[in-house]
Amino acid sequence: MHQRPVLLVIAHGSRDPRHAATVHALVRRVRSRRPGLRVEVGFLDFNIPSVQGVLESLAAEGVQDVVALPLLLTRAFHAKADIPAVLAGAPPRLRIRQAEVLGPSPLLLSALERRLHEAGLRPADKSSTGIVLASAGSTDPEAIAVIADIAREWRDTGWRAVRPAFASAALPRTEDAVRELRALGCERVAVAPYVLAPGFLPDRIARGAAEADVLADVLGPAPEVARLLLNRYDAALAPRLAAVGA
Repeated sequence: MHQRPVLLVIAHGSRDPRHAATVHALVRRVRSRRPGLRVEVGFLDFNIPSVQGVLESLAAEGVQDVVALPLLLTRAFHAKADIPAVLAGAPPRLRIRQAEVLGPSPLLLSALERRLHEAGLRPADKSSTGIVLASAGSTDPEAIAVIADIAREWRDTGWRAVRPAFASAALPRTEDAVRELRALGCERVAVAPYVLAPGFLPDRIARGAAEADVLADVLGPAPEVARLLLNRYDAALAPRLAAVGA
């Protein structure tokens, strides 16, 4: 029986211990959704195991096929440069496919809504509530444009208004978007962090939400995020499976 490629989830890493704990919780949920799939996690920085260390261990075990999945919401610098560079240094016996980043995806919008409802918003509140879609921020114009597109798409699902905001590298900041929605006349304002795990920038988002009525939790191990990881894994393997069936 042919062994399924290992799913290697590549996380950024952080000095904040909550980051790694949240990543591991998400990976556990992915494993529970597909028990026959081997799922490993490696970090680009700050945490262990490193991506390179995991790749070397897999090669030493005799693993041949790996799907490397960036635990990122946009195609910014880490997805375009850092991760390909690390994968290029992998042991030559490994066949590695790099999956797409997680966003944008309708599943992420579903996860954002889940977090808002968990924070106390009701479906009936939707048409009178303004949302701040608060991301970490990036110097990559493509990534910034994607966040703006997601905000427009989310607004079309029935919210009073949705404004993008950024914790770094771009404007507006969360607190400015909150004030803009107040000035617009929104009955309530909620901040939805478009981030996967706690850390320095998510904490900045939380501080910027001080004047909002609702602050949702980070996406973390939401069921929709776990499902999305598996979707990206399957999509990365689709050309391989088609070739096998040809």
